[in-house]
Amino acid sequence: MKLFARLLLHHLVVVSVMGAVLILAAELAALPFIRHHVEEMAAMIGPEGESLRTDLAAGMRGTLTRALIVALPMALVVATLTAWVAARRVTASVRVLQAGSGAIASGEYARRLPTAGHDELADLARSFNVMAATLQRVEESRVELMGNVGHELRTPVAAARGYAEAAEDGIFPTSLAISSIRRELAVMERLVEDLTVVSRVEAGQVDLHLQTVAVNDVLRQAQERYELPFESRQVTLQVTSPDSPLWVWIDPERGQQILANLLGNALRHTPAGRSVQLRVTIQPGQVIFLVEDSGTGIAPEHTERVFERFFRADLARRRGEGSGVGLTIARGLARAMHGDVQVVSSTPQGSTFCWRASAIKEIPAPPLHPRD
Repeated sequence: MKLFARLLLHHLVVVSVMGAVLILAAELAALPFIRHHVEEMAAMIGPEGESLRTDLAAGMRGTLTRALIVALPMALVVATLTAWVAARRVTASVRVLQAGSGAIASGEYARRLPTAGHDELADLARSFNVMAATLQRVEESRVELMGNVGHELRTPVAAARGYAEAAEDGIFPTSLAISSIRRELAVMERLVEDLTVVSRVEAGQVDLHLQTVAVNDVLRQAQERYELPFESRQVTLQVTSPDSPLWVWIDPERGQQILANLLGNALRHTPAGRSVQLRVTIQPGQVIFLVEDSGTGIAPEHTERVFERFFRADLARRRGEGSGVGLTIARGLARAMHGDVQVVSSTPQGSTFCWRASAIKEIPAPPLHPRD
């Protein structure tokens, strides 16, 4: 049985039951009322009223019955029309939802439902639209990701094929071709690894081992890892340690990954002969790592988009310098550790990225072990 028929039938059953209850209640409630008024009328008539008592009671009882018989069909007709309208309204909304869900199931994520009204059906339509918008964004992100991955892989694959064909034709030394192919494979391997990290970060499946870490150790390790790459690009890396001991609550390995991505981004956008600064500042409950470069800066409309996967404000940037997801990984890891990565300033003379990490007020004292 269709939903409309079921709703109408249920309404009619309710109306019928209420009609029967109304008749029964009227009959029961009318007996004392009729008896009272018959006694009053008999008293007013006098001695002759005694003989009319039965006729008066029967007349009033019959009048009530005839009134109920006339009113009940009219009430049933009105109730039936009301039930029909209500059932049609509900089933119409259900059909709209059914059509919308069918469109979403077939891939039409742009479908939206009308949201007029303030009842539960309108709330359901609004929730449906929110779900559809979310699915649309996810689908657009998926399509964009596939296109970006294909674009990023196309160049190293084409280059590797060119080196291989050149070696086969004898116009390129085999040893140099193998070295070049390995370099292109390293680019593809780095992209795959970064995409794996991005997917795990966005799914909240990153394994974290949070612990108390000295800020000076974090800065020292970052300087040791990036000192040679900066020297090879003739860019100065200036690391400024805090004057007083500070500790942060992070995963040391993931923390170094965040700084590696921020420093790598700064190095790619800083011309030779200039410098990049890595320093820290303090806010209540936070230690902020600042990476300040002296490169070309970021346009104001791009300060948030730089954290999107594969977004590049400088389309002319040389291939092979980053996978395009480094800042996405940095922000995702920072947020997984209850922090964040942001662009705090950007001018034509450079940009400043900050990593906000949870601070530890004081380092716990190590446990005392008695001497053997």
